[in-house]
Amino acid sequence: MTTQPSPDSGVDAPTFALFAYGFRPFFFAAGAFAVLSLVAWLWLYTTGVQPLPNGPAQLWHGHEMLYGFVGAAIAGFLLTAVPSWTGARGLAGTPLILLATLWLAGRLAFAAASVLPVGLVALFDLAFMPALGGILVPPLVRARNRNSPLLVVLAGIWLTDVVFLYALMRDDPLLARTTLLVAIDIVLLLVTVIGGRIIPTFTANALRARGRASDIRSNRRADSMAIVAMIAVAVGDIVTPSYWLVGGIAAMAALAHVWRLSGWRSLQTLDEPLVWSLHLAYAWLPVGLAMKALYFAGNVAWAAHWLHALTIGVAAAMILAVMTRASLGHTGRSLRASRPIAVAYILLSLAAAMRVFAPPLVADAYWWTVMAAGLLWICAFGIFIVVYTPILLRRRTNGQPG
Repeated sequence: MTTQPSPDSGVDAPTFALFAYGFRPFFFAAGAFAVLSLVAWLWLYTTGVQPLPNGPAQLWHGHEMLYGFVGAAIAGFLLTAVPSWTGARGLAGTPLILLATLWLAGRLAFAAASVLPVGLVALFDLAFMPALGGILVPPLVRARNRNSPLLVVLAGIWLTDVVFLYALMRDDPLLARTTLLVAIDIVLLLVTVIGGRIIPTFTANALRARGRASDIRSNRRADSMAIVAMIAVAVGDIVTPSYWLVGGIAAMAALAHVWRLSGWRSLQTLDEPLVWSLHLAYAWLPVGLAMKALYFAGNVAWAAHWLHALTIGVAAAMILAVMTRASLGHTGRSLRASRPIAVAYILLSLAAAMRVFAPPLVADAYWWTVMAAGLLWICAFGIFIVVYTPILLRRRTNGQPG
């Protein structure tokens, strides 16, 4: 993605640039919220405090990771990508401040969900996504852009939030959990679509820049199968009562992603952290789906924590990889990851591995595995905040707006 400044813009952009372009406040919010919400979750997990009037604390944790952390990251990505796709002017200034305020209001409302009426929490929480969609729809429709179907994904995420809040009102934790699972499936579908476009492209560009053959194989059948398989995963989680069928669908999806990933030359990117981080995040997708298949179809106990392979290993790691790369490119900086950021990529995947594989190995120390995974996550996104706060708050290196 590249951002073109408007022809009538001058080079005397303000030094403080947090609200100069869509990715800035939302990538900052995603990183900061990733740290703060995990600190809050570890405290809730340790103390047993219930942040929701109806339902366990795990529901609060899952909701805020999805609609808070992931929601901010998706907003930052789309507010930056859509102007690049359509040639429209990017959101900045007061409208961007108001949109960011809506996101923050939702987070504050959910933080006070134990004392506020559920209807009021829902009002604040549900306002953000429609406002974001209202900004994105006009330029995509005017340009008849091929990425317009992504708005359906955005609507799907919002609808799962609606159902989740309905489940809270009905005191139905099972429905709330199922809704969060479907929301995760939708996020993984987004990763499948976007990852399938950017990973081969960024890999080929990096290999060419190093003077290597960029023989990346993007197989259309593999691409289509991976997307269809992820849709089937989501549908299966909604409608089927059969564990065998859920497991079988997950197994087919895992194989589709392995086939797709096999043509992307992952091992040739090991000297490019901005690229191998994308490959590593995507590689967790077939791992998590294979574990889901083993757990549901084979009743394999050690695969019980498959969900965190998909949430931490795939979604969070892909978000970190995309935020770090996009922030450099859209502020006029060289596309080179610093050493601390490369460490952050590794720490986040270690967090996923700790949360997924450690519990069955040290069953008597389950609490410690949760704490260790949480601390690794906090360190990874803490590094992002330390390194990228100056980048996100200050103007582009060439002084242009954006």
